[in-house]
Amino acid sequence: MMARLLFLLAVLLSLAGPAHADDALDAYYAGDYATALTLWTKMARSGDPDAQNNIGHLYENGFGVPQDYARALEWYRKSAAQDFSGAQNNLGVMYSNGKGVPEDKAEGVKWFRKAAEQGNAKAQSNLANSYRKGEGVAKDGAEAVKWYRKSAEQGFAKAQYSLGYMYYAGDGVAQDKAEAVEWYQKAADQGQVDAQYNLGLMYYNADGVPEDLAKAAELMRPAAAQGDQDAQAILDGIEKKLK
Repeated sequence: MMARLLFLLAVLLSLAGPAHADDALDAYYAGDYATALTLWTKMARSGDPDAQNNIGHLYENGFGVPQDYARALEWYRKSAAQDFSGAQNNLGVMYSNGKGVPEDKAEGVKWFRKAAEQGNAKAQSNLANSYRKGEGVAKDGAEAVKWYRKSAEQGFAKAQYSLGYMYYAGDGVAQDKAEAVEWYQKAADQGQVDAQYNLGLMYYNADGVPEDLAKAAELMRPAAAQGDQDAQAILDGIEKKLK
């Protein structure tokens, strides 16, 4: 009888975990950060690395709590110690930007790599950025392209844009504007503002593609709507020409 009760309790707890996780996310996206924090704290104290990472995110950004980088780092480290790739990437960002710790780009790269090797698309893109800029690691365009590609192939828009730029500039890879257009388009379709602008500019200037002012305007319009003033200026010029 006792064994049966323990089994039922275990089942109930396993069902409660996902329910709490869903409730916490619902609260977070509704802007009810206090409820999200309460629910995530219960889960985090039981060792849930996702919840620990999410609490770190709240403290890093001051959502529902006073912004506190030290507390954010504390929770990110708990999660990262369990090999949770999201927290490893977040630790990389904290070290790279000197948030709550002295800036240490090499330490940032270390954490980006741990997460990237687990397939985390954001970390792969961040690691690629480090190689492209030579921050915390020797500058290496080819290595940057490798990691941008891994991230871009998972659909991460920033990496798709960056990979497009590498092809456009011939940085770390043979220049190929047709390939640049392909990756810019993928990112632009997801609303990535830099990709929208750069691809629009290519159509505007007949740079690697035939001139197409209508297509350029189609791309500049959402970029301008996101606040890109250069896109707005070009859009204004296109609309005058098309009148």
